[in-house]
Amino acid sequence: MSAGVSGANLAFWSDDDGVLERWNALAVSEKNDEDSIARSFCRHATKTLARSSFNMDAFAAYFAAAYSARDRLLDKWNDTQTYHSIKSPKRVYYMSLEFLLGRSLDNAMLNMTVKKQFSSALSGLGFRVEDLIEEEMDAALGNGGLGRLAACFMDSLATLDYPAWGYGIRYQYGIFQQKIVDGYQTEFPDYWLNFGNPWEIERLDVCYEIRFRGFVNKVTDASGRARFVWEGGEKILAIAYDNPIPGFDTNNCINIRLWSSKPAKEFDFASFNDGNYDKSVEEQKAAENITAVLYPNDNHMVGKALRLKQQYFFVSATLQDVIRRFKKSNLPWNKFPSQVSIQLNDTHPTLGIAELQRILIDEEGLLWDEAWDIVTKTALEKWAVPLMQDLLPRLMMIIFDINLFFLQKVERVYPGDRDRLRRMSIVEEGQPQFIRMAYLAVVGSHTVNGVAALHSELVKSMLFNDFVEYFGEARFTNVTNGVTPRRWLHQANPRLSSLIADKLGSELFLKDLSELQKLKAFASDPVFQKQWMEIKHINKIRLAQHIQLHCGIDVNSDALFDIQCKRFHEYKRQFMNILGVIHRYKKLKELSKEELEKQTKKVVIFAGKSAPGYYIAKLIIKLINNAADVINNDPQTGDYLKLVFIPNYNVSLAEIMIPASDISQHISTAGTEASGTSNMKFVLNGGLIIGTVDGANIEIAEEVGEKNIWLFGTLTKDVEDIRHAQTYRPTVIDPQLDLVMQSIQNGEFGDAYIFEPLLKTLTTGDYYIISKDFGPYLETLATIDAAYQDKASWAKRSINAAASMGKFSSDRSIQDYAEKIWKIVPVKV
Repeated sequence: MSAGVSGANLAFWSDDDGVLERWNALAVSEKNDEDSIARSFCRHATKTLARSSFNMDAFAAYFAAAYSARDRLLDKWNDTQTYHSIKSPKRVYYMSLEFLLGRSLDNAMLNMTVKKQFSSALSGLGFRVEDLIEEEMDAALGNGGLGRLAACFMDSLATLDYPAWGYGIRYQYGIFQQKIVDGYQTEFPDYWLNFGNPWEIERLDVCYEIRFRGFVNKVTDASGRARFVWEGGEKILAIAYDNPIPGFDTNNCINIRLWSSKPAKEFDFASFNDGNYDKSVEEQKAAENITAVLYPNDNHMVGKALRLKQQYFFVSATLQDVIRRFKKSNLPWNKFPSQVSIQLNDTHPTLGIAELQRILIDEEGLLWDEAWDIVTKTALEKWAVPLMQDLLPRLMMIIFDINLFFLQKVERVYPGDRDRLRRMSIVEEGQPQFIRMAYLAVVGSHTVNGVAALHSELVKSMLFNDFVEYFGEARFTNVTNGVTPRRWLHQANPRLSSLIADKLGSELFLKDLSELQKLKAFASDPVFQKQWMEIKHINKIRLAQHIQLHCGIDVNSDALFDIQCKRFHEYKRQFMNILGVIHRYKKLKELSKEELEKQTKKVVIFAGKSAPGYYIAKLIIKLINNAADVINNDPQTGDYLKLVFIPNYNVSLAEIMIPASDISQHISTAGTEASGTSNMKFVLNGGLIIGTVDGANIEIAEEVGEKNIWLFGTLTKDVEDIRHAQTYRPTVIDPQLDLVMQSIQNGEFGDAYIFEPLLKTLTTGDYYIISKDFGPYLETLATIDAAYQDKASWAKRSINAAASMGKFSSDRSIQDYAEKIWKIVPVKV
C-alpha cells in the first residue's frame, strides 16, 4: 500500500529574495480585542458565507463566529506543529474509534480565554453569543463513555502541553439520531455534516491507500530474502480531516485527525455510458459505507464484515500517517519507540498491532524480530478467522505467526502444559476459529492498564491471570479515568464555576482540581450553602424547561431530580431503575392524601441510546416510556412522581442534565463497569450518587466519604456464586419485585406480551442479579428520600462531595499515562 501526501514532489520556495521574511511579516496572528473579533466576524459573514446585513440569521452568525474562533485556533495550531517539528519530541498517538467532542464554539472560546471579548463583539453586531452556541450541532463522532473519555483526554493533553495526536473516523451519519415513536427507540441518520463543519480542515493532500481481500504472494528480494506481497483485491482511499484541540490558557493546540473513506475510482464512465448508472457509482457507495455510521449493526455477516473493514481502515490509515511523520525525522528504525507511543483506546484498534508489523516487514523491509521489538515497545472482542482471511489475508498470516512465536516462548517456560497454551492462544480453537483481540493487545503491547482500581484487579485476576503469571505484574497497571473540569464544570456549569472562583480567589482549580478541597471549609456556612443550592435550583429550572419543550411534560423544579443518563445495556441496570420507579408508583397509589403529603417529591429522568440491534435494551426504553404515560397522567400521584425519558442523549444534553441532578444512579452489576466517568461529572457538579460497589464508584467513595455517597448491593466476589446458584436452581424473586412484575404482566403498562422477553431475563437465571439487589436498592432509595428532607445537611453533603473530586481530573489521568506508560514530557509552545 502506498502512503501518499500529494504535492510531495513540488519544489518549496526559498527565502533567497526575502520571501520568507515577507511571509512572516504578513502572516500575523489574529488579535483578540473586541474590534478585531468583530472585523473577523464580518469578514467571514460576507466573504466566507457570502451573506450581508440583509440576510444574516443566527445560524449564519454561528458559522461566522466559528470561523473567527477557528482562525485563532489555527494560529496556535500552526505554532504548535511548527515548534514540535523543530523540537522533535516523543509524541503520543491516541487511537480511538470514538471522540464524543460535543459543541466546539463555547469550548474554543473558553479554552482560549476569549469568550468575554467574543460576547462583547457579537453584542455590538446584534447577536448574543449564547444564542449562537445553541445553533451548533453536536459532532456525531461517538456514543458513550469511551468517546467522551477520549475527548477529555485530548483536552488534558493540550492543556498540559503534551505533544499528542488523536486519530479516529469521520462518521458521515454518526451512530444515529434517536427518536421515540410509540414508546420505541427509532433510529434515524444524524445529518450533522449537512451544512458543513467549520471546525475541520479537509486535507485532500493527506491520502492513503487501504487494501481489502486479494491474495498474498511469496517473493524473493534482491538480497535473497523471502518476502510477502499483498496484491489484488479492492482498494479505497483514506482522506484526512483535521480538528484543532486547544488547551486551556496555553498556546498548545493539538490535533485530532479523522479519516473519511473514498473510492480509489470514484466514477465508472464505461458503465455510465452503457446505461448502467447504478454500477457506475457502485464503488463509490461501497467505499463510503465504511465511514458512514459508527458501529454498524453486526447482527448479520454483512454488518460484521463492514465493522471489520471499518476497524482495519482506521488503523491502517493511522499507522501509515504515523510512520510517514517518523520517517521525516530521518532517524533509524530502532529510534521509533523513543519517538512514538501509541495508545489503543479499548480493543477496537487492536488490529493495529498486526498492521504495524505488516508495514514494517512488508513495506519497510525490517526483519521479523526487529519489527516485533518495535511493535511491542510502541503499543475483548473476537473476530472469526474465515472473515479475516477473506478481508485481510496478509494480516491473518501475521497474526498466526505472532501467535505461533508467542506460544513457542510460553512452551519453553511451561513445557508440556498444553492447557495453558490453549488458554493463552490468541487463536481460539473451534468451528470456526476466532481471534481473541484482547489477547493480541496484551501480547503486542508493553503495558496494559485498567481504568479503575477494581477494574485493574479484575483484569489481572480474571481476564489475563495466565498472562500476568507469564509476563509479570509490571506489565499490568492502573490509571483511573478522569474528566476535564474545563468542559464539565467551567463550560457546563458556568455559575457554579464562577462561585467557586470567587470563593477560592482564582480559577487555578480549572488546571489543578485538588484546589477544590479548600471548599470544605465553607461546607457548613449557611450563606455559601444558600448560594450553592440556588445555582443548583437554576440548573434544575433550565432542565425542567428543556423537558417541557422537548417532551411536553411539566416537572417541579423543587422536587428531587433523580437522573440516570448513559448508554443502555443490561449490565448498567436501567431495568432495575424503572422497576424501582414502578414500585414507588404502586406504593404511592396505596397512600392516603395525608400520607402522600409526607413523601419526598421526585422526578426520575432517563436518557441514553441502545445499540440498534440490542432487543432487550430497546424493550427497557419501551417500558420506561409506557410507564411514563401511565404515571404522568395519574392525578392522584402527579405531584409526587414524574417520569421522563429525554431522547437523543448527547454531550450538549448532558451539559444540561448533569448540573441539575440531586441524585444520579450508577448501579451496574458489581464487576461489570470498567470505570464509568459520568459518576465523576455528577459529583463534580454537586450531585450525590447512589451506586453499587463497582468501577470508579469505589474510589469516589474513598474520596468523598461514606456520608456523601450511597452504596448498596452484591459485591464482585459474590457475583459468580450467585449466578451459579441461579443457573442450577430456581431464581428466588424478591417479593417487592414480584409485585412489580405482576403489574407489568397484568397489562397496567401496556401490552404484557411485549415485555415477556424482558421479564424472562429475571426468571431464567437473572444474570445481572436484579432480584438479589432489588430490596437493598429500594431501602437505599428510601434513605435518600429522608436525607433530602434536611436541606442544610443535603447542601453540606453536596459541597463536601464536589470538593473531594480533585483525584478525578483527566489531567491527573494523563499525567499518570505520560509518566508511567508513554514516557513523554510536556513541550511548552
